[in-house]
Amino acid sequence: MRKALLLAGFVFLLVPALSAQTCRIVSVDPMTAKVGDMIGATGEGVDSSNVEELYLTDGTNDIKVTMLEQTDKLIKFKIPASVKPGRYSLMIKTKGAQPKLLEQPVKLTVEV
Repeated sequence: MRKALLLAGFVFLLVPALSAQTCRIVSVDPMTAKVGDMIGATGEGVDSSNVEELYLTDGTNDIKVTMLEQTDKLIKFKIPASVKPGRYSLMIKTKGAQPKLLEQPVKLTVEV
């Protein structure tokens, strides 16, 4: 009985962690853009039931972008006017009882 309770507790803790890990972005197109350009971020599990918000981050500043289209494999967004030229990573905020900010291993360059 005790082992069953421990296993149930482990599964309860593991499931949210696994669902957060299934949200990932693997590429952006185009990789270089200007303010106002439309970007496509391709990944897995990035639909609205898993991903609440999307950010561009330079490691210090996080700039929230508006997602214009969102499916399980694609998020489309425009580069906001507040973004300065530079190299940015994409970061997603997951949904759920314990949302997480997950910086993605994808880079996007914003030019003047």
